[in-house]
Amino acid sequence: MTRQPTAAASLFGAPVARLDGRAKVTGTARYAAEHPAEGLLYGVVVSSTVARGRIRAIDSSAARAVPGVVEVLTHENRPPMARFDLLHKDMDAPGGSPFRPLHDAQIHADAQPVALVVAVSYEAARYAARLVEVRYDAARDAPRSDMLRWMVEARKPSRLKFGYQSPKPRGDAQAAWAEAPVQVDARYHSPAEFHNPMEMHASTVIWEGEGRLTIYDKTQGAQNSRGYLARVLKLRKRDVRVLCPFVGGAFGSGLRPGYQLVLAAMAALKLRRAVRVVLTRQQMFSFGHRPETLQTLKLGCDAEGRLQSVMHEAVSETSRNEDYVENIVSWSGLLYNTPNLRLAHKVVELDRFTPTDMRAPGAAQGMYALESAMDELACAVGMDPLALRLRNYAETEPGSGKPFSSKALRDCYARGAERFGWSRRQPEPRSMRDGRTLIGWGMASGVWDAMQIHGAARAVLRVDGTLDVGSATTDIGTGTGTVMSQIAAATLGLPLDKVNFSLGDSSLPMAPVQGGSFTVATIGTAVQAACLKIAARLLLMARAQGDTPLRQPRLKDVEFVNGLVRLRADISRSISLRELMQRAGVSEIEGKSLTLPNLLKQRKYARATHSAVFVEVRVDEDLGMVHVTRVVSAVAAGRIVNPRTAASQIQGGVVWGIGMALHEEGLYDHRSGRVMNHSLAEYHVAANADIGEIEVIFVDERDEVVNPLGVKGVGEIGIVGVAAAVGNAIFHATGRRVRSLPITLDKVLGLA
Repeated sequence: MTRQPTAAASLFGAPVARLDGRAKVTGTARYAAEHPAEGLLYGVVVSSTVARGRIRAIDSSAARAVPGVVEVLTHENRPPMARFDLLHKDMDAPGGSPFRPLHDAQIHADAQPVALVVAVSYEAARYAARLVEVRYDAARDAPRSDMLRWMVEARKPSRLKFGYQSPKPRGDAQAAWAEAPVQVDARYHSPAEFHNPMEMHASTVIWEGEGRLTIYDKTQGAQNSRGYLARVLKLRKRDVRVLCPFVGGAFGSGLRPGYQLVLAAMAALKLRRAVRVVLTRQQMFSFGHRPETLQTLKLGCDAEGRLQSVMHEAVSETSRNEDYVENIVSWSGLLYNTPNLRLAHKVVELDRFTPTDMRAPGAAQGMYALESAMDELACAVGMDPLALRLRNYAETEPGSGKPFSSKALRDCYARGAERFGWSRRQPEPRSMRDGRTLIGWGMASGVWDAMQIHGAARAVLRVDGTLDVGSATTDIGTGTGTVMSQIAAATLGLPLDKVNFSLGDSSLPMAPVQGGSFTVATIGTAVQAACLKIAARLLLMARAQGDTPLRQPRLKDVEFVNGLVRLRADISRSISLRELMQRAGVSEIEGKSLTLPNLLKQRKYARATHSAVFVEVRVDEDLGMVHVTRVVSAVAAGRIVNPRTAASQIQGGVVWGIGMALHEEGLYDHRSGRVMNHSLAEYHVAANADIGEIEVIFVDERDEVVNPLGVKGVGEIGIVGVAAAVGNAIFHATGRRVRSLPITLDKVLGLA
């Protein structure tokens, strides 16, 4: 393990190894399904076998006869639930009526939970769950699970998801496209993709008596789960505590509370016992997924490659009860200069569970289509794909004309291309080979929002030199705890081993769900603000004492280094924090903060993270097999707090992008509305053998607008553009343009 740096001045921007790494790899880190509880009961979910209809009857007598079975919960004997839809909303809920587990007899999607068998052992509950007999009145018509078939009923979303804002149309896009000397008119399809984190969704609910619950939940927002559960089951928030100290991967799947949380809590309340519910891998396919999309891109440019028109229309799926919509098309109005623009988005109601956010929601699909179309346009106009993007580079935000708070995308192009060796690319398809292996080079741009929202933190500095910091934010594997510790240590000039950062606890200061790449910008800013309040208190103590080496210090005139506060102009004039507190007779100093984005300042600028992705593929000419051998991802994401954990995030995004391009696809039996490949044996994800060399380059950016730290976040940007770059490389290698993901060998060979 890399030795942890101890000098506080070196912590901000240092490649510190994850502080929780040892606990995770040695098994001492406990996840949601690993916390012990006295008298623990185990719940197993019974899933519906139809995708649309009603429950006629449930016979649980055989299950109840199994030794060890304590209860079988159904919609007929569950504890009371809140009646109104609004009370069933969570922080990430789209418009419409959210799904409510065991609420009534209505079936909305295949594998919907219809009962919960609770027993003294998991084995007994699992066996008994198979004996529950459920009879249905299935709908007369086949379930609507085929989006392409039902596209004729596509409609505008009745209510847009929070944060969705499509750029306004510009000019006459259709007329400009019709008159453009060079045109592209293409349709791109991406299938439903399913979250498959290592840790399956689980909840351990501990009955504390008097209606109080302590819950260990697999979630991306402890306070979101607490608030949702309190509303749904009519509990007081102060009687519910949700903890998620460790999360085994999520990236969207844990933003909305899983139905296992409600089921486990209902069982615990009814039985007054601790109850644990863990979903099976198959049940992980029964809620939330990246929505299927069909996108149409029309691009027109002049003979020199200058864009004249961009038209981007998307159709995506939603459930019958909620309007889920992502920012799929908006990126096409933000990345390149064009005088004429038209964007449109429609949704199709299906008998599927409501889709949910998955890494870079909207951008992953929208940029796949846009960047594939840009590659096609480059071929049509006879330009290098990188040169075409530079020809249409937007120095200011198209449409609004706002300056960017920072935008180093041009540097990303330059440094990524140089490292990859792009100048050696032979432009003609099928012109680069190694024997019977075709070699292709492709590239794409990436863009994601740079956001900050409201969040809070609390810090306590003790006279022994230790600093306790806390916020209710989570760490889904990104290294949040490590980065927050670095920010706190650097702000007060303490060694890293003197800082303890607490997270994943709903009783800690307020934090939003962890998603959207805004956690460091939001909670990191709050942590810094809380520590600065402590710093200000320390300086007040120094002024009050009068005989310290600092005399009348101001915050801007001092720095905190190695447990000391000293004058910047004369570092010999210093005093230790311990001595300062001892002189003042205080044992601890507390700092609390609630930070908000500076909207008056930010609204004057466009704010985004950018990237350039370069990909090499090798394609077996006879078998159509594709191997991604090299990827260079150059990213401009503001100030990088920890390049080690940040690079890991980009690498993970690249791997997922390769999976999106070549492997991942949810396959439905449209007769039953069921996902047929609902296991890791048949739902293909990228494995070690599928991944070649991945190099990450961070391009320096100074940004004093996005937030006080100048950070932008890297969790989402890593996947954006990767699928397009892979597809573009495959075209360069083979000369065959595949516009439907995943790009499997039959498509490469022209057999599908």
